[in-house]
Amino acid sequence: MSFFAELKRRNVFRVGIAYVLVAWIVLQGIDFLVDLIDAPAWVLQIFFAAAAIGLLSVLIFSWVFEMTPEGLKKERDIDRDRSIAPQTGRKLDRVIIAFLAIAVVVLLVERFSQPARIDEPVASARSTSPTADSAEAPTNAPPKKSLAVLPFVALSNGPDDEFFADGLTEEILNSLAQLPELRVTARTSAFAFKGQDLPVQEIGETLGVGHVVEGSVRRAGERLRVTAQLVQAEDGFHLWSKNYDRDYGDTIAIQEDIAEQIAAALDVVMDEGKRDSMRRVGLRDPAAFIAWQKGTLAAQIAHGTVDQIPGLLEANAHFEEVLEHAPDYAPAWVAHSDPYGHILNDSATGESSLDDVPESMVNTALQMAANDLAKAAEHATGLDERAGAELDLAILTGDFYDIRRRLEAYLASEGCDHAQWVDPVATVFGFAEQVIDRLGHVTACDPLWSTVVFSRARAALWNGQTERARDIIAMVREQSSHPWLDLIQVRSYIIDGQLESARAEIDQARSMDPFWRKQNALMLAAASGDRDNMTRLVELAYEDGSRSGFFDLQFHAMSGDREAANRVAARIDQDAYGPLPLILIINWCMCGAPFDLEATPNLAAEIAEGGLPWPPAEIINFPLKQW
Repeated sequence: MSFFAELKRRNVFRVGIAYVLVAWIVLQGIDFLVDLIDAPAWVLQIFFAAAAIGLLSVLIFSWVFEMTPEGLKKERDIDRDRSIAPQTGRKLDRVIIAFLAIAVVVLLVERFSQPARIDEPVASARSTSPTADSAEAPTNAPPKKSLAVLPFVALSNGPDDEFFADGLTEEILNSLAQLPELRVTARTSAFAFKGQDLPVQEIGETLGVGHVVEGSVRRAGERLRVTAQLVQAEDGFHLWSKNYDRDYGDTIAIQEDIAEQIAAALDVVMDEGKRDSMRRVGLRDPAAFIAWQKGTLAAQIAHGTVDQIPGLLEANAHFEEVLEHAPDYAPAWVAHSDPYGHILNDSATGESSLDDVPESMVNTALQMAANDLAKAAEHATGLDERAGAELDLAILTGDFYDIRRRLEAYLASEGCDHAQWVDPVATVFGFAEQVIDRLGHVTACDPLWSTVVFSRARAALWNGQTERARDIIAMVREQSSHPWLDLIQVRSYIIDGQLESARAEIDQARSMDPFWRKQNALMLAAASGDRDNMTRLVELAYEDGSRSGFFDLQFHAMSGDREAANRVAARIDQDAYGPLPLILIINWCMCGAPFDLEATPNLAAEIAEGGLPWPPAEIINFPLKQW
């Protein structure tokens, strides 16, 4: 008799299958209890190891012994003619069937009783994000393994010490974000608390995290003293803390150790694969991450001004330094492309903001932006990041072939990365609901990223959900002074026909630039059908002698001057980059088609190539506009 046949005769296979089913069911119960009492992950691992060892023991036991009517005997002492192994096998078959049924029931209970995990998503700055609605409807209990890394405090006052502290913080954050077990709040939201002496409980509640990482950095010549601590947000209990007294050259080693120690304190089981993932991200070069912090700050300041290009070009000088040290850092390529996009928009719409920009830069802006986005796609570390860069590149260069499928695929993703040009294009051409969902994942990772919150709220307006738009911006208005959030509030009231509420919002908006205040007042006058007031407001907006095709076109459309609107639109369309600015104007106007498509043949060709709908939806009804 073969060895396989002998194993079968002695019921070794049946015993093994029965044992595996019983062990699996028992481990499910232990797993439930481990979660219930919040026990460390190693508890379940010990039970699993014991079960694996037990399987080997049971198999050996079933080979050596046999159950007989007289009790347990060694198999070698039993007469084959008197063996009851076949009867025992049939009993084991019934046992296997019974426990298999129990296992199926357990699986079904898990499958259909599992709640939508809005409160415990797995997220990171560059990994799968939480569900889209979690940022809009936070739960009382944050995920157990969630944290925010707050900017480390610079205790020395060297010229770059604060940027160094911020850079070290972001490197730690990026490393922790690679661990799928952790949900890590992204940089924009974590850094929103810089310089604020707030209780960790309040910070944890605002960001929806269970833990906060704090620290400080003191630099004296080539010596560093870094202090880091992991604090439980609910009660301020310190789970871990450590001081590092090292040389400046040990910066990366310090960062790696802090990230690993924090992960271990949160019961993340580390292996070489996870450590390798953590090492592959970020800049890993103090000079590079100092330059990145300088560029990020300059770009942030620039985006809060009306004339953004000078500040963005200043930021680019720092991003170029980053790329000298780290030419494969995709976020720096994306950031470096930003001012060229603004130059292209302003050039196509005839803005006066280009007066101080060299003509050679204006002429090569499209090539520069396209090159930057191509580099960003080439060096992207994740599929969503690469898809976003490639889609932005296609929109920027007017490659609308198969654009619907590409938009649908990107908007269905759940990453934390955010493309620059996708949102306005997708919103205009009927994807508003998908934009809301997609940006919900981004804001769940980075809840205080005000420009993304603005884009999501604007998509809600396009989707006819004014109350939802107000709810979205309400989450960040206390922490952010970005003027565009006030724009959403004003426009939501105009759409609802609450013109007095819109007027009161314009008067009391704390962060609205005078230029934007006039633009909102212009839209309110248009919604009231007050042509005389509209004309007066336009003259006030351009009292410094500057003109803007971007706002001229909206003014003509809202005031009902179809011929003038078509004339401005045709001029913009003739620019090599013209179609995208026209889409952006549609997105801002919310007035349906601000011009006739026949007046813009280049845009018409892109819309036809992409199979996109026309005309766009009319979100705000302006009485003077009759088409």
